[in-house]
Amino acid sequence: MLSGWFLYFILFWVVILISLFAIGGFFMFRKFLKRLPKEDGKSILDWEEHYVKKTIDLWTPEQKELLEELVSPVPELFRDVARQKIAGKIGEIALEDHAKEINREHVIRGYILATPKRDHKFLRKKLRQMNIDDSPYEHLFQQ
Repeated sequence: MLSGWFLYFILFWVVILISLFAIGGFFMFRKFLKRLPKEDGKSILDWEEHYVKKTIDLWTPEQKELLEELVSPVPELFRDVARQKIAGKIGEIALEDHAKEINREHVIRGYILATPKRDHKFLRKKLRQMNIDDSPYEHLFQQ
């Protein structure tokens, strides 16, 4: 039978492995849910790709640079996912507005709407750092 420090070592690793599997499983399950088709036959990720592809020609270099600056606080590991989600929302807004070109207004509105409510404090901080007045977009923070 195991006893002493080796028993505690094994129990410690069992707890660590179960915790890591649970965390990984949680994130995999979230990705799986986003891939499930909705009533219209497309998933959340399919719609994001659709909006990005439809509006790829509407982006100006300045707006691409602004988007890169806005997603810079996101940890590098998650930055691509955040960029895709925000760009999809910006594309959706631009298509709803029948825009000929994506402008700063679209980028900021899409950035606010695509960001989870729990991150709005960091979002406001980034906008202030960039000297962007967030008061015209106050109604978007409430949605």
